Amino acid sequence: MAEERTLELPKGYRFAAGYAGIRKQQSDDLALMVSDRPASAAGVFTRNCVRAAPVDLSAESLRRSAGQAQVIVANAGNANCATPNMTAVAEATAVAAANHAAVTQEHILLASTGVIGESFGESVIPSKLPKLWQALDRTQFDACARAIMTTDTVPKVRSCRIDTDQGRVRLAGMAKGAGMIMPDMATMLSFLFTDADIEPSLLHSMLVSAVDQSFNCITVDSDTSTNDTVFLLANGASGVRIEEGRHEAIQNALDELTRDLAMDIARDGEGASKLAQVTVSGAAGRVEAKTIAMAIANSPLVKTALAGADPNWGRILGAAGKAGVPFDPQLADIYVNGVQVCEAGMRADFDEAPVQRSMEADDIQIELQLAGGGSGRAVVWTCDFTESYIRINAEYRT
Repeated sequence: MAEERTLELPKGYRFAAGYAGIRKQQSDDLALMVSDRPASAAGVFTRNCVRAAPVDLSAESLRRSAGQAQVIVANAGNANCATPNMTAVAEATAVAAANHAAVTQEHILLASTGVIGESFGESVIPSKLPKLWQALDRTQFDACARAIMTTDTVPKVRSCRIDTDQGRVRLAGMAKGAGMIMPDMATMLSFLFTDADIEPSLLHSMLVSAVDQSFNCITVDSDTSTNDTVFLLANGASGVRIEEGRHEAIQNALDELTRDLAMDIARDGEGASKLAQVTVSGAAGRVEAKTIAMAIANSPLVKTALAGADPNWGRILGAAGKAGVPFDPQLADIYVNGVQVCEAGMRADFDEAPVQRSMEADDIQIELQLAGGGSGRAVVWTCDFTESYIRINAEYRT
């Protein structure tokens, strides 16, 4: 699936964005996304035990509707989390959106992102929905992607066409996230849309599978948000029915699209200048390989070495060793941008200067091979830590 210059939006969806006054600065902070017909819907949410009201409301709505939805309302600038009125704000928003769509409340999905622990009024979002409803248009997909940004420097959007045995369908997605990223389910926010006709239970299993190898394989700073949410809607507007056992083509496209969005997030990590792919192979299983890979990807020492273009393989090996997965370091080989820097747990014979120069690039490859004979392999993505990360987060509320 190649990235396209022009978004290939699925049929039967409209979008609108506007300013509700939630952000301190005057830029769009409210996104409205509507399917013209009832759609199958699936969601994956944060595993943080501190959860924002929109997370709980949306999870309950998907349960009550048996996987059906028609509207997504998302805001930036305030997480609607850990406040006395967070549930009232979420419910008021859902009721207002349901009235506009002439559907029941459980067909409304909500998402929020921004500062935790600060209240805003229950009428703020409902009062802006009439204007956004009138502005709904197919061309406002990018505007919605920008409206949900917080510390992101660029919007993250992807789309594709999929030619299945049953006919052609389209898939598009947006995501936001730059900090507080180690999702353990999804990412901060991502909304995916297809015009395929897919039964809710199949749609949910497809989303979980895609998330597992994409959004669950990135980390910026090892923090899991209170608001992490991914929604996938399938409204059937293409007339193409995707059945169990005949969904490989669209599953592959969904996997690739979510992986691209996940990498976009890691690349745009707060203050980041480089994207790093960490591959671990030879572990006992995939879970063990991913645990080690995440330990490397989350290591502040590794991430600062990336920022400084320092091929400090000892930091990589040490981070792997703290993961809680036993392995023999004397059977460990490490490669940086294809050059072996560690052999059998010790320094390899390599010229450091060319490796340093290669690490000044925007993309870096780190590979740890364990010669224990296991088949476990995992790939995760992270970014470097720079001084800008500290500045951005030190000034986040001020």
